[in-house]
Amino acid sequence: MLTSSDTTSLDKPIMAAECCNIVELRQYVTYPGKRDALISLFEKHFIESQEETGIRVLGQFRDINDPYRYTWLRGFPNMAARKQALTDFYSGKAWQAYRNEANATLYDNDDVLLLRPASAGSGFKLGSRTRPAPDRIAPRSGFVVTTVYHFAQEVSSDFISKFNERLMPMFERHGAHIMGRFVTKKNRNTFERLPVRENVNVFVWFASYTDRAGYEACLTKLAGDALWRDQAFADLYKSLQGWPEIIMLEPASRSLLP
Repeated sequence: MLTSSDTTSLDKPIMAAECCNIVELRQYVTYPGKRDALISLFEKHFIESQEETGIRVLGQFRDINDPYRYTWLRGFPNMAARKQALTDFYSGKAWQAYRNEANATLYDNDDVLLLRPASAGSGFKLGSRTRPAPDRIAPRSGFVVTTVYHFAQEVSSDFISKFNERLMPMFERHGAHIMGRFVTKKNRNTFERLPVRENVNVFVWFASYTDRAGYEACLTKLAGDALWRDQAFADLYKSLQGWPEIIMLEPASRSLLP
């Protein structure tokens, strides 16, 4: 049941700080026609109830290329806090009240990456962002592209440095606003009730744009950049295991990001 704090008409300010040391990138597949029902349920009942346990709900998104896919992000200060917060939430009143309704929308919810910031200062910075209260839901502007690079081995410090020093400035010069860079968190999943993809090595970066046209304009400018066309592109793709995973996302009404 919603409390009075859930239904306040005031937006809730978020403290300016880098968030978070641990991030889950969760990609769910819903049954046909059920994605919006899940989003509505989530935004009414599963944001404040998670944050009351210490979880930071960072973003909720529709995958614009897959009408069945719902992507969201949540963060934690450390692994011990993650275990306690997840234990508290999944044994709490909100989840117990609405879990059957939520689970009825889900075909698969096991595609989860456990991540940490790739380097100092590369986590999400929420700044002065505010989250609309449940009774002030309106269409949300912005466009987010999540890029996942897969590697055969653990992501090297050399690659992270090259991305930070060469690739990121180039992407941003052409219009990308890079919000965060992360790599696989190499810890045992201490909340075994929810599986994560443990046998992967990824570098994940999140970029925001005004809209999809802004993203397409960035790609066009990038294609005309001699550094990208003649050297950086080849160097990057030779180091990867397989083609990058590109996830184009539209934020839901109460998403903090972008």
